[in-house]
Amino acid sequence: MTRSIEGGINIAMKVPAHQYEATVAFYRDTLGLEPFTEKPGNIGFIHGPNRLWLDKVENYSQAELWLELFTPDFAATADRLGAAGVVRNDAIEDLGEGFRGGWFINPAGIVHMVREPDAW
Repeated sequence: MTRSIEGGINIAMKVPAHQYEATVAFYRDTLGLEPFTEKPGNIGFIHGPNRLWLDKVENYSQAELWLELFTPDFAATADRLGAAGVVRNDAIEDLGEGFRGGWFINPAGIVHMVREPDAW
């Protein structure tokens, strides 16, 4: 079988508001990872070849990790994942009209954005 999915560079950590500042301090001060601020109000850190985004969320009680996967043909990959019984839920977060990607959930409940590399 030809590989049609590969790991992306983005990891999103959805952090409850009451844990956000301590979590930022952990990555910035304790670990000393290099920060970046491409989104107003949010901070991310260079995590080896990846980018770890820390998203402050008001309505969460615990942190979640969201992963990114790339595919050259989203429609075909979405069909294949659906046929395999993988849950798709595009209501998780709006990706915008015409975006060539979607949200899928693995059996352990981890959210994955599956998208074409140039989807934005």
